Amino acid sequence: MSQPPGQPPQGGFGPPQNQPPQGQPPQGPPPQGGFGAPQQPPPQGGFGAPQQPPPGYGYPQQPQPGYGYPQQPPGPYGQPGPYGQAPGPYGPPPGAPYGTHPYPGTPGGPSGKKRTALVAGAVAVALLLIGGTVWAVTGGGGDDGEPVAHPTGDTRNSASPTTSADSGDGKGDGREDAEDLNAGRKPGESKVLWYKSAPDAPANGAEAPGLWVTDRTAVKAAYKEVVGFRVADGTPAWDPVTLPHEVCSVTKRADSDGKIVVAYMNGVSDRADCNQLQQIDLDTGKKGWHAEVGKGTGLFDSIRDIELSLAGQSLIVGRDQSGTAYDVATGKKLYDLKKYGTDCYPAAFAGDSRRLVQVASCGAGGAKERDEIRELDPATGRTKWTRAVSKGWRAERVLSVNPLVVYLTNRDKKAWNISALDSGGRFRAEVKVDEKFALGCGFLSFRRGLQSCRDVAADATTLYLPTEATNSANEIVAIGLADGKEKWRVKSPVDRPTVPMGIQGGSLIAYADAAYSQGGRVLSIPTGSGAHRPATLLRNPDGAAKIESGFYDAGTVWSGGRFFIATNRLGGQDDSEEKLMMAYGK
Repeated sequence: MSQPPGQPPQGGFGPPQNQPPQGQPPQGPPPQGGFGAPQQPPPQGGFGAPQQPPPGYGYPQQPQPGYGYPQQPPGPYGQPGPYGQAPGPYGPPPGAPYGTHPYPGTPGGPSGKKRTALVAGAVAVALLLIGGTVWAVTGGGGDDGEPVAHPTGDTRNSASPTTSADSGDGKGDGREDAEDLNAGRKPGESKVLWYKSAPDAPANGAEAPGLWVTDRTAVKAAYKEVVGFRVADGTPAWDPVTLPHEVCSVTKRADSDGKIVVAYMNGVSDRADCNQLQQIDLDTGKKGWHAEVGKGTGLFDSIRDIELSLAGQSLIVGRDQSGTAYDVATGKKLYDLKKYGTDCYPAAFAGDSRRLVQVASCGAGGAKERDEIRELDPATGRTKWTRAVSKGWRAERVLSVNPLVVYLTNRDKKAWNISALDSGGRFRAEVKVDEKFALGCGFLSFRRGLQSCRDVAADATTLYLPTEATNSANEIVAIGLADGKEKWRVKSPVDRPTVPMGIQGGSLIAYADAAYSQGGRVLSIPTGSGAHRPATLLRNPDGAAKIESGFYDAGTVWSGGRFFIATNRLGGQDDSEEKLMMAYGK
C-alpha cells in the first residue's frame, strides 16, 4: 500500500465527508481539536459497543477439553448508552468484508481479491471467546512496547518444588491430603513449583485482575485482597493486603520502583463507585499513598468503572469522558484531561514508560462524527499531535504503544483494520495479511480497556499475531510495520493454540495452551533472519494439565526461567475450590 501524502486531508483517517482530491492538502487550518470536526460524547462506559452479557453472568463456564479457557464474563455492562443506543453485536458476522480503509490518501480496501486486515467472523468470536486465553502482564512492562517476558536470568532454579496443592488460606502450606501435582512427572517435563487456590468470593463472582512478578515475588489481586508469594517456593512473601471493598481496576504493570496501584470500590451498593486508589509495593506488600478519584464533570462521566494506565511517571485514571493524572510515586494530582474543542471527550488511554496515547470521541451524530487519537506529554498532559479518524471508524484498541499500532472497526461496513502510525501520528502501513487473527481482547464494555488485547506482541519493526484456532494448532504470523506485509509465520509445534507473550533477547516468547490431559508449553521463537523454529523452554507436566487448562480467563508471565499462570475472574462457586495461580520451573 502506498503511503498517504504528508499532510492528511481534512476529516481524518479514512474516507471522510467532502474529501479533497487525493494528494492535495486541506485548505486552511484544521478546526480546533485536530484534523476534522469533533463529535458528541461517547456512550456510557467509554466508546465502542459490546455484545449483551451472556446468561449466567458471574458464573464461569466449564472449560472445554482441549482448549482450556471459557468465555470471559462481562463486568457490570450491557446497559444502553446515554443517548438511547443499546449495545449491539461486537464485531462483524462470518464472511464480513474488509471494507473501506480508515485513513486518507490510501486505497480503500482490497482490489481484485478478498483481503481482511483483522478478520471477520472468527475474530468477532476470537475477541470474545479467545479473549479467555492467556495474556502477559508483568511487573516490568508488557503493555508498553517493552518486553513482556522478563529476562530469564539463571534458569537453574535451586528451590525445591512444592508438590502439594495449597489450601488457599494465604499461608502457602498444603493440606495433608492435597494432590501431588508432580506425581508421575515424565522425563523432560517441568515441575509444578507451587499452586494456590483462590479466596472465597461472593456468589455472583468477583474480579481477580493483574499478575505481577519480580525477581522475588509473584503478586495477585483477588476480590478484596492483594497477595504475594515467593517465586521459588510459594511461601508467603508478606501478609495479604486486605482492602475494605472489592478491587475494580489495577495497573497492568509496575512502575520503575516496583509498585502497583489498585483501585477498589467505595461500598457495596449499586451506587458504589470505583474511586479508591491504593499504592502497594510488590516486594514488601507495604501500602504507599492513598487517593480518592473525583467525580467526572458531566452527567455521563461515570466513575463506576475506571481504567488505570501508567505512562512515564504518571498514573492516568480514565473515566467515561475524562481523565485525571497523578504522580505515580507520590499520589499528587498533576492535571485533568477534559473535554476539548467543541465537543471532544477523552474516553480511553494507553501508556508505556515514555508515551501517553488518548482516544477521544467527537461530535457524535453529526456529519463529521469521528474518533481522534492523540499523543500527550505524560508529565503535563499537553498535546503533541492529533490524528482524526473518519466517520464510521472507531479506534477500539491499541495493540502496541511504542511503536503505535491501532486496531479499528467500522460496524456499518462490518470491517476491521490494524494500522501502524509513526512517532508523529502519521499513517505508516496497515496489515495486509488475508488471515483470521485471535487477539485475545476479552469481553469489555464499549472501548474501556484500550490496552486489553492479550495475545499480541510487537518490537520496533514487527507485529506478531496469532491466527484463529479453537482446539487445534494455529500459526503465529510476523508482520512488518513498515509495509504491513507478512515476513514469516510459524505453526504451533503442538496440536493446540499458541499465542505470543512478549519479546525477550531477540526471540518471541509464546505459550501453547494446555489441554485437559496435556500440559502447556513455553516456547522461544527466533525473530531475526534465518529459521524461526520454536524451541521449548518449558514443557509442563501432563499430570497437572487438568488444573492448568482450567484456569479461568488466564493471565500468564514468563520470568526468571519460571512460568506463572493465574485467573482473572472468580466465579464464587461454593461447590468446589477455585484456582488462583500456579508456578512452574525446572
